[in-house]
Amino acid sequence: MISCDSFRTRFTADTEDTLVLEHLRACDRCLDFAVETDPDVMFRAIGGGEMVPPGGVDAFVTGVMQQVRVRAAESTVTARHAVSWPRRLAVAATLAAGITGAMLYNQATAPAPGVTKPVAAIAAKPAALTTFATKPVVETYESESATIVEMPSEGAADDVKIVMIFDENLPADL
Repeated sequence: MISCDSFRTRFTADTEDTLVLEHLRACDRCLDFAVETDPDVMFRAIGGGEMVPPGGVDAFVTGVMQQVRVRAAESTVTARHAVSWPRRLAVAATLAAGITGAMLYNQATAPAPGVTKPVAAIAAKPAALTTFATKPVVETYESESATIVEMPSEGAADDVKIVMIFDENLPADL
C-alpha cells in the first residue's frame, strides 16, 4: 500500500492505477482529496468495470426505462384518485355548516324549558296535526288480574295522564 503523499502525487483524473485505487478505498482523507479533483473516481474505486449485466447493456437500459415508465404511470393513476386537501376542507366545512344549522334550527323551534304555549295557539292548530297516538287509546279497562298504574301530570287536572297496564292477557300490540 502506498502512503498518502505518494497517492497525492500519483493521483490524476481518470486514473486506473490499482495501487492508487486501493489506497483510495482505505483512506478517508485521500478519498476527500480525490473526490474534489474527480467526482467519478468513487465509481472507479468500487471496481467491476469488466462486469456486464445479463443480456447486455441495451437489455439493462431497456429494463430500467420500462421501470421508469411503470413508476410514472403508478403516480399518475394514484394522483387522479386522491382527493385534494382543498376539496376535503370544503366537504368538512359543508358538513360543519349543515350540522350547526340543524342544531340552531332545532334550538329555535323547540320551546324553552318551563315555557308553555298559550291555549289559543294550541286551539288554533287543526286536530289532525295535534293527534300523535299511533296505538289505540284505552279509555276503560277492567280486569281482576291487571295492575294499573296512573302517573299524574304536573299541569292541570284535566291533562292527559300516563297510564301503565300490566296484564298477561292484554294483546302485545296494545
